Amino acid sequence: MSIDSVDALGFCAGALTTASFLPQVVKSWSTRDLSGISLRMYSLFTAGVALWLLYGLLVANRPIVFWNAVTLLLAGTVLVLKLRHR
Repeated sequence: MSIDSVDALGFCAGALTTASFLPQVVKSWSTRDLSGISLRMYSLFTAGVALWLLYGLLVANRPIVFWNAVTLLLAGTVLVLKLRHR
């Protein structure tokens, strides 16, 4: 498998896993009802995504950097909403 094929696989995988957060962000943003969201889980998850982003930067892996930056934005949005609307 060539490097371009590996990157394409990484971009596809990242797109699918990151897109799974969109419904939660849209629902949380529109309803401001975050009662079903675990603050502990989203805190740990957001920290983990930030570390994956740092890892991607250190190993210079474009799919990891790109999709973890997007996921960090989405998960961070839900986390901030949860903190504001407790």
